[in-house]
Amino acid sequence: MGRPLRQGALRLLDLVLPPRCLSCGVEVGAVGALCPDCWRGIRFIAAPHCARCGLPFDYDPLGTPDLICGACIARPPLFDRCRSVFAYDDASRSLVLGFKHGDRTDCAPAFAQWLARAGAGLLTEADGIIAPVPLHRWRLLKRRYNQSALLALNLGRLTGRVALPDLLIRRRATPSQGGLSAKGRARNVEGAFMVNPRCREAVKGARVLLVDDVFTTGATVGECAKVLRRAGARAVDVVTLARVVRPVTLGDEGS
Repeated sequence: MGRPLRQGALRLLDLVLPPRCLSCGVEVGAVGALCPDCWRGIRFIAAPHCARCGLPFDYDPLGTPDLICGACIARPPLFDRCRSVFAYDDASRSLVLGFKHGDRTDCAPAFAQWLARAGAGLLTEADGIIAPVPLHRWRLLKRRYNQSALLALNLGRLTGRVALPDLLIRRRATPSQGGLSAKGRARNVEGAFMVNPRCREAVKGARVLLVDDVFTTGATVGECAKVLRRAGARAVDVVTLARVVRPVTLGDEGS
């Protein structure tokens, strides 16, 4: 009777509190959904894209899934592969910032489902370790939650893999990445992370899946990947909710 009772309770709850669009708040047919207008506005990322960083291509002239973008050829990233759900732009900004700064923690389960689809190829190879990019303790105290940790925990719950929210520690507070160049972002986070001593054995020989909210230049996830490799990780893949595709005006979001 457990499952029928739960389903009945959920139907009753939907009658009292109808599901709302994650972005604009209009009534929708299911929890964790976008309305048709908001769905059409989001630029979801799919193939063809760079096999390394996941940058979407307008077209693939060679018809190969292994095509690498010019930036990754010129300067290979410190992580192995990255996949993102959608482009970070005017249409998706409110969705991301509401989750990150607006206490929209209720979005995490739906976002985890999107992450699972976008990172399906990475999840099949992950060794059961999912870890978020950490916040410094003072920023965590101010914000009250780490949005990347919520994504990682929900993704672990959804896929049956172990999420370790404290695998990485942000050992020093870093200024906002907003307004910094790619080199400035890399310098800003250099030496900012360490592997939690309690988790070192879990890292050795593992393929770790890092989770973050927004990929901007890859500086933050790259620094995390470097630390994990030094601790013995076999490989480090990345999955993010959003990524910058074209230059946009940024606040403090992004890595």
